[in-house]
Parts: sequence; structure tokens; C-alpha cells
Amino acid sequence: MIRRLHRPALAGAVLCAVAVLHVHAQQRPIDAFFDTFTAEWVRLSPDQAIASRYFAGAEQEALEAQLTPSTHEWRQKRVALARRGLEQLRTFDRAGLTDVQRVSADLMAWQLGVVVEGEQYEDFGFPLEQFGGVNINLVNALTITHPLNTEKDAVNYVARLRQVATRMEEATSEAIQLAEKGKLPPRFILGATITQMEQFIGTPAAQNPFVSSFNDRMAAAPAIPEARREALRAQAEQITGSQIYPAWRNAVAVLRPLQGRATDVAGLSRFPGGAEAYAYNLRRFTSTNLTADQIHQIGQREVARINEEMDTILKRLGRTQGSVRDRVEQLKKDQAYPLTEEGRLQIMRDVDGFIRDAQQRSALLFDKTPRAPVVARAFPRFREANAAANYNAPSRDGSRPGTFQIPLRASRMTRFGLKTLVYHETVPGHHFQIALELENTANPRFRQIRALGGISALSEGWGLYAERLAAENGWYENDLEGQLGQLDAALFRARRLVVDTGIHTQGWTRQQAIDYGIEASEVERYVVNPGQACAYMIGQLKLVELRDRARAALGSQFDPKLYHNAVLMAGTLPLTLLEAEVDRFIAQARR
Repeated sequence: MIRRLHRPALAGAVLCAVAVLHVHAQQRPIDAFFDTFTAEWVRLSPDQAIASRYFAGAEQEALEAQLTPSTHEWRQKRVALARRGLEQLRTFDRAGLTDVQRVSADLMAWQLGVVVEGEQYEDFGFPLEQFGGVNINLVNALTITHPLNTEKDAVNYVARLRQVATRMEEATSEAIQLAEKGKLPPRFILGATITQMEQFIGTPAAQNPFVSSFNDRMAAAPAIPEARREALRAQAEQITGSQIYPAWRNAVAVLRPLQGRATDVAGLSRFPGGAEAYAYNLRRFTSTNLTADQIHQIGQREVARINEEMDTILKRLGRTQGSVRDRVEQLKKDQAYPLTEEGRLQIMRDVDGFIRDAQQRSALLFDKTPRAPVVARAFPRFREANAAANYNAPSRDGSRPGTFQIPLRASRMTRFGLKTLVYHETVPGHHFQIALELENTANPRFRQIRALGGISALSEGWGLYAERLAAENGWYENDLEGQLGQLDAALFRARRLVVDTGIHTQGWTRQQAIDYGIEASEVERYVVNPGQACAYMIGQLKLVELRDRARAALGSQFDPKLYHNAVLMAGTLPLTLLEAEVDRFIAQARR
């Protein structure tokens, strides 16, 4: 039915329409800016364009045959673009923005500010290392995030593979320049990196992940004819053997003599300006202004609390002798899988079962779940010794699922803590948060694809929150060992706060960190990625604090599904912005 308006009402409607047009005029420029700036940002990184399938047509096709550079010059371009983005953001009147636009502008300003501030600390990283160096990222870019569904995808894979040696040479050149400045990793990091790189090239090229993974994924794509598949596989093998292996050998030859010049002192405090660099990393990863001393003390407090809870449960299991750590280590051994191929297959079958079970249980706590599926894969063998379990986002176009990777080294081959790891990395952890963010069209696209990067405090804080949520909601009912696994994972994150800050500000040694209860590969991770390990528990504690605040404010009106909607639909934010969003959710729920 159409209702006819009287003249006064009509005049009011016209004024209202003019006001709406004025608001839209203000909105469109910043929406357009988000789009154009993000396109510029992604255009600078072919790897990101490929992983997100950001563009379409000829532009996307051209990018899909490229690899992002790994040079100082490339990073300078990115910093210059970030500076320009910040200048443009300042021209918009925040008063005329919608809530989504305002939060998006605040988020972009925070993220670009992190990039600009980080320029002065560029020399505190090292391009070749065992956890997240160029030698690792190149492999991930092709074997994990490169889509492989069509013959064109396979052709682009080979085109990118031809650029791997060049990118590796760029990283090796930068390593030489940093060494000349005296910016060397610790001796044990150089040793771990050399060992890993030698293992990577220690098989015939046909068995290298660049070739074997390519062949396996092509075989799963029926659109690629068998003869064409074999021809492309042969090209990949030839490139790997004749170009990539020599580049890796050259990098090893550069790193090996550096061991004689390096020491085993691990913390950033060993360098002039290292304390400032570490403080920057803590701000970047935790998105707070907590000091290293404050974080160290929080970690010590949480370690003591969790140890007490674990001791109580261990005694209920009849495990009374020895320290909590000793009793847990024995439990891990008692629940170990056989170190055989069948054992490797069984642990992956169990992981798949835990994912399916978690998806069913999550219906009681979440009413928004991702459309994208999630799959689990074991890391390739050459990465097992150094890799940490992780999650890789699905693609927007549905060509790649969310992927949980697990390193099947001996210390991981146990049922102890396995459920908790699955909850953290998949459902309701990273997969729920990251895939839902990708699918949330209410936010600008740069937020959907995390174009400007993730924020560890929220991402990893959510993963740890998911572990706790499962425990609080009976997912370990009649499973005391499972409860211990969840608490042990929390203890691990609490110890990280102590160890990371201890290494980088208090002179802790690698062995001191191991003796505190952190395995060697994890300690080495904190050395090359300072501050990131502090994000997990700092983020989780904030998420629990905000949930408790909402529950106290809303009383019987509190619904965990609505709280989870508020957090997940907000997407990636620094904790200060998330807190403001939760406070807004509370105010709206009260109304």
C-alpha cells in the first residue's frame, strides 16, 4: 500500500532526503578511499593478491604469475604508501561517518601507524631463519596459498617457481648486508636454519615439496589433463633442481661462516636500541601499552594459578609423584601415537574427528558460523622440527578451504592436548574468526581479507579463548586428561609471557627458557619473532574480561551467542578498539 503524504510531512521528507544525501556524500568518499587504497596496497604484493584473489580479469591474471619481492626497496615503497594513507585518512571528518566507517578508519590508522613506526626497527629482523624467513615464506606461498584448480593455476605456479631463486638471492644479499652491520642471529638460530635448509635440498628435486606438493595438488584437479600435468611437473622438477637448489646452497654457504662470528646471546637487548625495538614489538603484537615487566609479572601470576589447578586434577588421576611438569610429560608419553606411518595417519584421522565433533557442539554457543570448510594437513617433513601448528585462511572465491597445519614431530605425536590444539586452530578458534571475517560483507574489503595484516592479540587471543570456552562448556566431560590438556595449553601460553620477556629484556638464555618448560623449537621461535608469543594470553585475558563485563551489565539478558557475534563481527581490531565495540554492544543490549 502507498500512503499519500500531507504537505508538511512531504516537506519534512524532502529535508530528510537532503540530509540523507548529505550523509551519503560524506560516506562515499571514505568508502571509495578504503577501496582505492586497499587496491594499491594489495597491488604492491602479488602474494597477497593471489591468496585473496583480490582483483579480477587481466590485472589478477598478471599478478598470479608473480612473487612478492623481499627487499629493502620493496619495504620502503610499502612504508611510503602507509604514510600517504595516513595523510589521506586525516582529511575525513569523523563526525559524519557511520559506526562501521569510523571503526574501519580507526583500524586503518592503527595498522598503517604500525607499519610506519616499524621502519626504524627493520634491521632487528633477519631474512633467513627457521621459523618465518624468506626460505619458509617462499615455500608456503606456493605449496599452501597458491590456488591450484585449473590448468592456468598450474601454469602460473611454474611461472612463480621460476622467480623463487631470485627472491632467495635477494634475501641472501640482505643477510650479508645485515651481517656487515653486526646484526646477526644467535649462533643456535643460524645452526637451526642451516640444518633445515640442508634438509630441504637433501632429496632429489622430484621429491622436494615444490614438486611433490605441486604434483599431488594437480592430481586432485580433474580439469588438468594427465599429459599436461606431467609436462608441468617435469618443468617444476627442472626449475627446482637447476635454479632453486643452487640458490639454497648459496644461502647456506653465506650463513655457515657467520656461526663463527655469532654468539648464543638471544635477546634483542644485545643490540643498541634493542629495548626500544622490543617495546615496539610488544605494542604491535599485544595492541596494548603494557611494559615487558608488567607482562612478565602477569605470566608469573598465571603460571602459579594454572599449576595449582593442574596439580589438583593430576592427583584425582592418581598421579601424585613429581612436579606438575614431570607428571604431564609422563602423561604425554602414555598417550603417544606410534612413531610410524600408521601413527601419523591415525593422529590425522583423530584430528578430523575432533573438528567434526566441535562443529556440532558449537551450535549451542554460536549462531554465526563460516560457510567455508576447514581441513587439516600435516606439515611437510622438512618443516616438522621447527614449525608451529597454524591456520591458513580460505580464499574468498571458495577455491581454497581454511587449512590447519600440524607438525608431526615426536613431541606432537600424542593425544595429550590434541583436542585443545584443534579447538584453537579450527573450530571454534581461528577458523571461526578468520573465515567469518572474510565472509562479513558489512565491513570494507580491507578488513574482510586482513589486507593490512592481522592483529595477534585478537586473533591469537580468540584462539586461546576458544580453548577455554570448550572447557567451560563441558567439551571435556568425563575426560580429565582432556581437561589437563587444555590447562597445559594455557600454562604454555602463560610461560610464554615469562620466557619471551625474559629472553629479550632480562638476559635469559636458550637453556634457561627450556628449563622453564618451553621446548627448544618454541624458544627459537620467540628469538626470531620477538613479542608475538605474548599476544595469546594478553588477548585471551581481555576477551574474558570483556565477556565478564557484559555478563555483569546484562545479567539475565546476557547471551553468549550475542557476545560472540559482537566480537566476531567486529573482526580484527586492536584490543582498545575491541573494548569500545563491546561497550557499544552492552549499551545497545540494555536499550
